[in-house]
Amino acid sequence: MNTRIQIDPYICHGKPVIRGTRVLVSTLLGALAAGDDIKTILEDYPNISNEDVLEALGFAGQLSQFEEIPYEAVASK
Repeated sequence: MNTRIQIDPYICHGKPVIRGTRVLVSTLLGALAAGDDIKTILEDYPNISNEDVLEALGFAGQLSQFEEIPYEAVASK
């Protein structure tokens, strides 16, 4: 079960965020794609953890499997 990713229509317009924050999963993934390492990301976002960043990667991996899984179901795993 995914306890680190939250999708709530009242938080950041329902975009996936790190639970308890307004840090978008897409922001973390974009930083990684741009070449930032996890240490740099954690310095930029001190209210998240290494595990949060890894969970964002796992979330992206689940979505990229191109299965017909409801978006909300992926976030609750």
